[in-house]
Amino acid sequence: MGNAELLTAADVRLMQGLAQRITATRLDLVNGDTSYGELAWNWGKGHTAHGAGWRRRLWFSGDDLVAWGWARMPHQVRRRDGTVKDVTEACLAHQVHPGHAGLLDDVIDWYDTTAAGLERTALPCAGDEFGLERWAAHGYVTDPGSLGDTGSWTQLNERDLADVEQPSLPAGFRFRTADEAGPEAVVQAHVDAWPGSAYTVGAYRDLRRTAGYRGDLHVLVEAPDGTMAASAIMWLDEVNQTVEFEPVGTHPGHRRLGLARAMLLHGMRRARDAGATHATVACLGAPGHPKARGLYYGVGFRELSRDAPLVKTAG
Repeated sequence: MGNAELLTAADVRLMQGLAQRITATRLDLVNGDTSYGELAWNWGKGHTAHGAGWRRRLWFSGDDLVAWGWARMPHQVRRRDGTVKDVTEACLAHQVHPGHAGLLDDVIDWYDTTAAGLERTALPCAGDEFGLERWAAHGYVTDPGSLGDTGSWTQLNERDLADVEQPSLPAGFRFRTADEAGPEAVVQAHVDAWPGSAYTVGAYRDLRRTAGYRGDLHVLVEAPDGTMAASAIMWLDEVNQTVEFEPVGTHPGHRRLGLARAMLLHGMRRARDAGATHATVACLGAPGHPKARGLYYGVGFRELSRDAPLVKTAG
């Protein structure tokens, strides 16, 4: 059974539940757009500004969600600096339980109908051979623009938390939590790390409504002058005892000081104290984007899965 309307916070909780069930058995089929934490982050940060352009369909088996599609339609992104970016194509995030793999054809048909007349992109997992065959059968091809040396595809990385190094910060810096720092400082830390971001205090309030958010697992590094120099949110999936970092960022004026490394180690130790035994984090995977990948590899992460960006021309 399926239905279609705008994506809600209640829908995201159902989608996170499916992500948890797939994580428990086929973590290799979870990519950067369909993980427990990424779903909450993407909904929370953008719902207020872009939710009216988010179409979704859910498929159930009895009471259990077994597949979903989230189509993000063309829209304008208004940045905090006043500039505007036009997004002209449709993009699909989706997930299908491997026990109901045949539903992928229904997901693709729904997406093609919903985004008819637009260029359409999708991000299945590169290791999902059945899924890639079905996308190809519907006319989707590899997106060459995403796969170059500076392409935009992502990889998901993992490590266990059995042995986590003690973090060390430069003199005068200290760790804080979002609960301690407050909403304005939390949002400013993100905006400083990602110039041009449209993130707002209102979006952060939406984020706090999502399942898995904990202010004590949203960690920051405070600079000697009292401003926030780095930040990371950790999403704790208690069912699978895993934690996901998303996003992770450092103020440009405080880079190359080892803050992000220390913050990741500190975060993993806090997550372990909260019950996590495993951690994940996504990053751009193309050769031309080595910095984040090098950071994560440097604290013990290794690649688990990667996207296979696909595109279908308008029509």
